[in-house]
Amino acid sequence: MLTLADDLGHLSYDVTGDGPPVVLVHAGVADHRMWDAVAPALAARHTVVRYDLRGFGESAPPSGPFSETDDLRRLLDHLDLGRVRLVGASWGGRVAVDFTLSHPDRVHSLALFAPPWPGYDWSAEMIAYDEAETAALAAGDLDTAVQVNLDMWLRGPARAWLDVAAGLADGLRGPLRTSLVNQDVVGGHSQGPASGDIAAVSVPTLVGVGRLDVADFQDIARRYATGIPGATLVEFPAAAHLIALDAPTELVTALEPFLAR
Repeated sequence: MLTLADDLGHLSYDVTGDGPPVVLVHAGVADHRMWDAVAPALAARHTVVRYDLRGFGESAPPSGPFSETDDLRRLLDHLDLGRVRLVGASWGGRVAVDFTLSHPDRVHSLALFAPPWPGYDWSAEMIAYDEAETAALAAGDLDTAVQVNLDMWLRGPARAWLDVAAGLADGLRGPLRTSLVNQDVVGGHSQGPASGDIAAVSVPTLVGVGRLDVADFQDIARRYATGIPGATLVEFPAAAHLIALDAPTELVTALEPFLAR
């Protein structure tokens, strides 16, 4: 991993392949490694940029107020990239939306996989998950907090652990621990999601969601697909929230013709 240093710490990033640039923004329970099964296929035709958001993976937690969209802009400037094909998963999807609204001249196309919706009226299931994570962290039980997140975001509500591919949970535990350890400092310094109108997104947009995901995120995906002019919705039958882990081949199949535009 390479690093981009600034006054707040540093961002770690990786660049592979050659061709029109694609930037992959990871979920809030993962890091750049969630794209390991996706990036090589995309790198056959594109310059693929992966990076760790502040406080995730190998990027330092912030030491002061910061904006995820400003971080992404600085990274693109550092790499001398103009317009990019922007792909985001979960929280990374919302970062991608905010960046597109703030810097429309820097985005060629946008792909969102299970992004959150600011101010969403969460279901009882999601509230119970949040309460369980909060209780575990308050008790200093990081292992339980990690497991609560694995159950919600990797396994999902619609299947048993026997139905989840072997090794995925073990690969996600480390990134999850890092995100939980840094959660308070990141949340305390982040300026949070923008308040722009998604109807102002004017680039080709793909919205993806797993059919095994929480019902809230299936509803939210449809909101994005309806609210962004001309957006296309793709559903992944065998995936929960983290589509890049559950169905990387299917994700690449959906992305490649879209990125080729």
